[in-house]
Amino acid sequence: MDQAHIRNFSIIAHIDHGKSTLADRILELTHTVDPRLMRAQLLDSMELERERGITIKAQAVRVFYTSSLDGETYQLHLIDTPGHVDFTYEVSRSLAACEGALLVVDASQGVEAQTVANTYLAVEAGLELIPCMNKLDLPGAEPERVAAEIADLLGEPPQDVRRISAKTGEGVTEVLDELIARVPAPSGDPDGPPRALIFDSEFDQYRGVVAYIRVVDGTFRKGEAILAMQAGTTAEIDDIGFFSPQMISAQALGPGEVGFVITGLKEVTALRVGDTLTSARRPATQALPGYREVKPMVFCGLYPIDSDDYPDLRDALEKLTLNDAALSWQPETSDALGFGFRCGFLGLLHMDIVRERLEREYDLDLMMTMPSVEYEVTLTDETLLRVHSAADMPDPSRVKQIREPYIRAQVLTPKEYVGTIMELCQERRGEHVGMHYLSAERVQLTYDLPLAEIVLDFFDQLKSRTRGYASFDYEITGLRESDLVKLDILLAGDPVDALAMLVHRSKADMLGRTMAEKLKEKIPRQQFDVPIQAAIGSRILARETVKAYRKDVVAKCYGGDISRKRKLLEAQKKGKKRMKQIGRVEVPQEAFLAVLEIGDSQHQ
Repeated sequence: MDQAHIRNFSIIAHIDHGKSTLADRILELTHTVDPRLMRAQLLDSMELERERGITIKAQAVRVFYTSSLDGETYQLHLIDTPGHVDFTYEVSRSLAACEGALLVVDASQGVEAQTVANTYLAVEAGLELIPCMNKLDLPGAEPERVAAEIADLLGEPPQDVRRISAKTGEGVTEVLDELIARVPAPSGDPDGPPRALIFDSEFDQYRGVVAYIRVVDGTFRKGEAILAMQAGTTAEIDDIGFFSPQMISAQALGPGEVGFVITGLKEVTALRVGDTLTSARRPATQALPGYREVKPMVFCGLYPIDSDDYPDLRDALEKLTLNDAALSWQPETSDALGFGFRCGFLGLLHMDIVRERLEREYDLDLMMTMPSVEYEVTLTDETLLRVHSAADMPDPSRVKQIREPYIRAQVLTPKEYVGTIMELCQERRGEHVGMHYLSAERVQLTYDLPLAEIVLDFFDQLKSRTRGYASFDYEITGLRESDLVKLDILLAGDPVDALAMLVHRSKADMLGRTMAEKLKEKIPRQQFDVPIQAAIGSRILARETVKAYRKDVVAKCYGGDISRKRKLLEAQKKGKKRMKQIGRVEVPQEAFLAVLEIGDSQHQ
C-alpha cells in the first residue's frame, strides 16, 4: 500500500484506563474480527493476562478503516501496550515503531503516575499525541476536571481532548478520523536498501524465532536472504506477514508496514530486539537506532522444591527468556536450599508473573528467596564488585564502600493523603524533592528513595494507606553510598546463607529482633535447644530459643529413693548434650516464607 495511506500508532495509558477495551472497539468498528469470535480484551492472548485483567506483552494488529473525512481507505497499525511500571520497556519499544499515540485517561480517575511517564516517553520519541478521555459512561466521571488536568499536562486547550467511551464505542470513529488527519504517514525510502527494526520477538517451538518488525525503508519479500546488522546473523525468510490479530502470511512487507518475519532460527540471540534487519544481497550501510539494554532491577533466588527438578527449571528458564528479553538468570547454590538460579527482574510484578508462568506452563514447584537489588561494593584494594545477594557479600573488614541504587519516585495522590505518603517515604529513608499541585484536589509528590526500600511492600503500603487512590511511578537515577550492613541469622551457631540480608544500619536492630521472633514461631522443636541469633559480624543483636522436647523419664518412678530419679535425669541430660553436638537443625519452607512477610509486619 502507498505510504500516504498508512498510519502507525500505539495506545498508551495508566493501568486499567481502558487501552485493551479501546483496541476491542477499533477491531469491531473496522470489521477486522468475525463478530462470532469477538471477546473482551481480545489482544490479551496470554492466560495470565486474561486472569489478572492486565496487559503484559505489547500486541500489534493491522486494521483497514475508511475515513469519513475523505472517503479513502487507510491501513492502520495499532500496538496495544501494557500500563504497569514494570513493563515500561515494552511501551518504549512499541513507541519506536510508531509515528503517533493515543493517550487514554480515565474520566473518573484523572491523570495518574503512568499517564505522566508514558506522555514523556511519547514526547521523547517525537510522536504526535492525541489525548482521549475514556469511561464517560461511568456515573463517577468528572470530564471538566480531568480535561483540565490533561490540558495542563500537554499544554493544549481542554476542548481539544477527545471524549470517548471505549465500552459503548461512543466517539471512537471521531478519534480514528483525527488520528488520520494529525498523525504523519511513514517517511521511508521505498527504493532504498531494505531496513526494518525488530521491536519484539517470541519463540514458537515449531517455527523458531518470530520477529515483530517495523519496515522503515525498501521491501522485504518471502524467500529473500536477510542480515541482522548488529548480530551479523544471516537467514532466509520462511514466512512474512502481518497480524489481524492472528498471523496472516503475505508475499511482502513495504515501507511503513508492521508485521512479522519467521526465519526458522532456533537461537533467539540471533535476532535481538532493537537490531536492524536488511537484505543480505543489497545491505544498508547504516543501522537504525536501537533500544537501551534492559537492566534488571530486582533479584531473587529460584530453587526447585524437589532437587530432581533442577534440569527442568533450567530448560524452562531458557524457553521463557526467548519470550521475555528482560529476564536474566545464572546458576547459584545455597547450603540451605541446594541448587537453583539467581534471577533478575524489572520489578515485583514481573517477578511474580515469571514465577507463576514457570509453575503453570512448566509444572514446577518453586521456592523463592527474599527479593534484593544489585549493590556496588568497593573493597579496600579498590576492586569493584557487583553483589546481588547478602550471601555473596565479602568480609566487612575488606569492604571500603557500599553503594546502592536510588530511584526518583513520582506519587500522584488526593491532597488529604499527602501527610500519610510523606510519613511512608520518610520511614523508607526517602528524601523529599518537590511537590506540585496538578489541580485543587490532586498533588504530585517527588521523592528520592533507595530501590531496596520499595521492592518488598512499598506499593501495597501506599495503596492501603491511601485507600487505593494514590498512583506510583519511578525511574532509576543512579548509585549512592549508604551505611549498609550484612544481617546474619544463626541457627544453633551456624549461619544460614539463604536468610542473610543487607540492611541499613539504622534498621538492623529492629529487623534482627523481628526475624528472630518470626523464626521462633516457624522452626519446629528439636530434641535439643535451638538458639536463633541475629548478628552483624560478631555482634549479636537479638536471640530467641526454640525449647527442646523433653520426655518425662521419671514418670514411672513412684516414691522411693531420689537418687534413682537423679540418675535417669542425668542420663537424659548427657544424651541431650551429645545430640546438640551432632544434631542438625532442619529449616522448614515456612521459615523462608516468614522472612518475606517481615516487611508487612514492620510497617503496620
